[in-house]
Amino acid sequence: MLLPAPPPFVQWLERMLRLLPSQFYPVTPLPVNDVKDINSDNGDYYANGNHPCFQLVNESSFPAPGWYLLEAVLVRHGGNRIAKLYVDLGRGYCEDDSIYIPSNRRGSISQVIFLPHGLQNIRWSPMETSGRFTQSALIFHRITGLESFLRRAWVSWSDLWRYRHLSPVERDGVNWYTPLTNLAAAYAWSVNLRRAHSTLMVYPSFIERNDTLAADDVNAIMQHIPQLSINPIFSILMPVFNPPVDFFKAALDSVLAQHYPYWELCLADDASTDSRLREVIDAYIAKDKRIKAVFRPVNGHISAASNSALGLATGEFVVLMDQDDVLPTHALYHVAVEINRYPEAQLIYSDEDKIDEYGFRTDPYFKSDWNPDLFYSQNMFSHLGVYRTSLVHEIGGFRLGFEGSQDYDLVLRCLERINNPKQIRHIPRILYHWRIHANSTASSLDAKPYAMIAGVRAINEHFDRQGVNAKAELIAQGYRVRYTLPSVIPLVTLIIPTRDQVDVLRKCIKSLQTKTDYPNFEVLVLDNQTSDPAALNYLASLGEDSRFKVIRYDAPFNYSAINNYAVTMAQGEIIGLVNNDIEAIHADWLHEMVSHVLRPEVGAVGAKLLYSDNKIQHAGVILGVGGVAGHAHKYFDGESLGYFNRAQLTQTISAVTAACLLVRKEVYEQVSGLDEQNLTVAFNDVDFCIKVREAGYRNIYTPYATLYHHESVSRGQENTPEKQARFEREVAFMKHKWGDLLKTDPYYNPNLTHVTEDFGLGGHDVKSPHHGYPLKIN
Repeated sequence: MLLPAPPPFVQWLERMLRLLPSQFYPVTPLPVNDVKDINSDNGDYYANGNHPCFQLVNESSFPAPGWYLLEAVLVRHGGNRIAKLYVDLGRGYCEDDSIYIPSNRRGSISQVIFLPHGLQNIRWSPMETSGRFTQSALIFHRITGLESFLRRAWVSWSDLWRYRHLSPVERDGVNWYTPLTNLAAAYAWSVNLRRAHSTLMVYPSFIERNDTLAADDVNAIMQHIPQLSINPIFSILMPVFNPPVDFFKAALDSVLAQHYPYWELCLADDASTDSRLREVIDAYIAKDKRIKAVFRPVNGHISAASNSALGLATGEFVVLMDQDDVLPTHALYHVAVEINRYPEAQLIYSDEDKIDEYGFRTDPYFKSDWNPDLFYSQNMFSHLGVYRTSLVHEIGGFRLGFEGSQDYDLVLRCLERINNPKQIRHIPRILYHWRIHANSTASSLDAKPYAMIAGVRAINEHFDRQGVNAKAELIAQGYRVRYTLPSVIPLVTLIIPTRDQVDVLRKCIKSLQTKTDYPNFEVLVLDNQTSDPAALNYLASLGEDSRFKVIRYDAPFNYSAINNYAVTMAQGEIIGLVNNDIEAIHADWLHEMVSHVLRPEVGAVGAKLLYSDNKIQHAGVILGVGGVAGHAHKYFDGESLGYFNRAQLTQTISAVTAACLLVRKEVYEQVSGLDEQNLTVAFNDVDFCIKVREAGYRNIYTPYATLYHHESVSRGQENTPEKQARFEREVAFMKHKWGDLLKTDPYYNPNLTHVTEDFGLGGHDVKSPHHGYPLKIN
C-alpha cells in the first residue's frame, strides 16, 4: 500500500524539477570484487562476498567536479539495502569518503550528490552482504547549484511529511523551516533517516520470506495443535472506548482468525458514547460464543476497564490487546507452543511491528530476550504481552492511577513474584501489529505523555518495594535510572597499558585529571617497553600526582597479561580497564559506571565510546556479528537514538569493550581475568564478558558515560601478516571455545543481521529454518 501523497507544494516542486534540463553521463559498472555475473546484459548479478563493488570511471573519462543527480534502478533480491559510492581522492577507498545512496521500495534511485575536486576513481557498492541483485546503468545528471538546492529541499520536505509522526527529538530538531535556514542539516537528517530506516525498505520482502504463511504452513499448524500436550485457554482482555469502528472490527476479526482455537475474548466497554459499538459487539457475540462482554455504566479509564475484562477471564493465561490493533493468525499458536516448551512460564512477550490505516506494516521491533535494564529504560515487554492469570490475580490486577502505563506497572509488580528469570519467555517473532493513527502511542511518545509520566511512578514505586536505592526519571527516549552511590565510595583502580605515543597518553591522562569528578581513584600506568625519550620523561612526571603510579612491564605486548599483572597490584575494589587512547568527555563518566558496577547482580560495565568525529565506536557488543562479535551501532552519529533508542538507553548486554570497562575485583578474579594464553590482543574482552555472564552476572552498557576512543592509535591496525595470522588464531579459538553461543546472543535477535552492526534485518537470502512449521517442542 502506498503512503499518503505529500503536500501540494512538495508535489509541485517535484514536477518543476522534472522539467529542468540537464547534461547526463550514463556509466556502465564494471565488476571488480565479490561479484558473479549471472546475466550482465540484463544487469543481473550475485554478490558472493560482503564487499561487492564495481569500477565506474577514472580520472580521464569522468566529468568535472560539482553537483549531480544520480539515477538508477537497483533491485536487491537478498542481502541488505546499503548502497554506496566510494570516491578515491588520492588516498584510496575508505568509509570516510563514501556516499550513502538510498533507494525506495521499488529499487528506484534518485540522489543528489557532490563530487569533490581531486577525484581519481569511483567505485559502486550495491550492497554490503552476499545476495542476488539486478541493476541498471548509473546515470549522472549534471545539475546547477540552484537545482541541487531545490532537489535537496524537496527530499527533506518529503521526508518531513512521510515521517511527520516522529517527535521533534526523533527529528533531531529538523522542522518545516530547516531546509530554508539550514539545508545541509535538513538534508543530512534525511540521508541518515533513510539509512537508519533501511529496514523499512526491506521489510516487505522480509515479511514475504519469513512472515507469510503458505498453505502448507497452515496445514502443518492445524495438524500440530491436536498433538500439543498442553492446550492452555487464552483470555484476551480488550478494554473498549470509542475506537474507530473499522479498526475495532479489524481487531475482532484478527482474533476470530486465530488458528489456535482455545481462546476467549473478554471485552469491557468503558461507557462508550458511540452507539454503533454496542451493535458491533452484540453482532460479534452472536457470531462466536467465545466472545463475551461487560458494559460499564460509567467511564473509569483503561485500568478499571481492564479489571472488568479480567473479571470475565477463565483461561490459564491472559493476553492484553488494544481495541485497534491486530494479531497475525498464528499468534496464539506460537504462544501455546512456547508454553509447551516451558510449562513454568509466567510472562511471555513477542516482537511487534506497526500497521497504518492502509494496512502497510513498518517499524518491526525485533527485541532482546528478557533484558531487565532495558525494561527499566523502556517498556519492551508490550506487545504481545501474555501473563499467567493466577499471577495477575495474586498482585491485584491493574492499578488505578497508572493509566497509560498500566501494563508496564503490571509487569513490574509481576516481576516481584518471579524468582527465576527463565520464567519470562520471549518469542522472537512478530505476533502483534500495533496500529498507527493520530492518537495512538504507536505514532510517537508524545501522543500520550501522561503514559510516560505514569511509567516513571511505576518504576520508582517498584524500586521502593524492592528496597533498591535508585530513582527513574523521564527522558526524551524513555527512562533513565540513577543508582545512588554509598556514603563511603569505593576506590577504583584504573589500569592503562601504554607504549610510547606520548601525545595520546597525555590527552588520556589530562582528561582523567580534569574531567573526572569521582574523587576516589588511582591510576596504574603499565609501561610496556616505552623507548621514546619524550614519553619516558612524561611517565616520570606522573609521579607528581599521588594518584598515578607507573609500573614497568618489560615483555612483548600481551594485553591480557598486562592487565592481569596490574590487577594483582591494584588497591581498589573496582577495576577499570582503560585504553591509553581514551579521552573523557563528561566529568560524571566514572560516577555513572561505578553506580552500576556496585550493583551485586552486575558484572562488567561498559561506556558509550565515540570516534574523534563523534561517530559511535562502541555502544555494547553483539555476539556473532562478523563471525565472533561486533560493536552495536558502530558509525552511527553520536547523538543517534539507534535501533529503537537502544544506543541511548541503559541495558543488559552480552559484552562490552575493554577499552573502557569497569568490574569489581572479586568478579575479575572469580573468572580468572583475561585469557593471556589464547587471546593476547583481540576478543579477550568478549571472552571475559561471556565468562562473567556465564558466572551469573549481568553485563551493562550505559550511554550516560561517554568518552572518546581514538581506536588503535598505539597498536595500529591488523595490517601485517603476523598480526593477521594472530588475529585469525584468536577468531578460531573463540569459535571453538564458545561455539553456537556466539550465534545466539540473548540480547540481540535471530531476525537481525549478523553481517553488519546496524541492527539491519537478516534472513533475506533463504527462508530461515527458524521460521519453519510445524514448530518443535523440544
